[in-house]
Amino acid sequence: MSERRYNPLLDEWVLCSPGRLKRPWLGQRDEKNRPSTSSYDPECYICPGNRRASGVLNPEYEHVFVFDNDYPALVDEHGPSRESAHPLLLSEPERGRCRVVSFSPRHDVHLGELSKGAVRRVVDSWAEETERLHVDDGAAFVQVFENRGAMMGASNAHPHGQVWGVSKVPTLPSRKAGTQARYWAEHGRDLLGDYLREELGRAERIVEANPYWVHLVPFWAVWPFETMLVPRRCVSSLAELDDRERDALAELIGGLTRRYDAVFDTPFPYSMGWYQRPRDGERHDGSRLHAVYLPPLVRSATVRKFLVGYELTSEPQRDFDAEEAAERLRASGKASS
Repeated sequence: MSERRYNPLLDEWVLCSPGRLKRPWLGQRDEKNRPSTSSYDPECYICPGNRRASGVLNPEYEHVFVFDNDYPALVDEHGPSRESAHPLLLSEPERGRCRVVSFSPRHDVHLGELSKGAVRRVVDSWAEETERLHVDDGAAFVQVFENRGAMMGASNAHPHGQVWGVSKVPTLPSRKAGTQARYWAEHGRDLLGDYLREELGRAERIVEANPYWVHLVPFWAVWPFETMLVPRRCVSSLAELDDRERDALAELIGGLTRRYDAVFDTPFPYSMGWYQRPRDGERHDGSRLHAVYLPPLVRSATVRKFLVGYELTSEPQRDFDAEEAAERLRASGKASS
């Protein structure tokens, strides 16, 4: 039976069509993602001691290394405003700062292979960069994200992510902040807190949980193995996490990365992003910190989900339900341990 599921964070629906994976597949198959085998690549612009494309020489760093993107999508100055002759042809200047976070000096590791202490340093760098961009650069929103694997458009195999601070709140964070604020105004409680309590009571979509965090497949997931990280305490930014929450998050991130890799026995590509409270002068009551993992693989290490046709022209659609995805991710954790 097909059904539509509602996503209250984005105020949109997703069509869920269990059984679609049984259809014959003669479409595109990508090459199986192969991990790097060398701890150092002389051609890599992120490896310690190498010269980046900008000509800047990287230090011989030993842990996390953060630097300004040499080819940023945003620069820290406003361009000239473009006058529009029509109200349907609007534009506005945007400024921001784009930072790169190298997770490790090693070229051949990922977050699932680093020690808990090393992942904790990554978590700390996300929190520090978030606060720095808000305070020093006046960012209205800070987006922490990671694109893992060439399939997700990563331009470098070195383990890294990015942190962008922008002067305007982007579309999806703005929608999430809006839905959470409206829920808070109507109920006096935060939306994700209520949702988390319901999921914990049902348990069918929970992948893993510890005293501080819950890793789950959201009821409204679009991507085949989409998951979400939600803190049990209502905090609104990475910078607000205490030591115990950061340690628990580091442990969970390492485990979920290994769990993903075990599903199809391959380095699982994904895009990951953190949603934090905007700092644009508005209250944004009820905004709870959370992360989403959006991995494209659906059938095997070489077959991915494409958002095409109905998904692009009508609404998102998934080929098997969130409960099955959670069950398979739980099972993969046993295989990877």
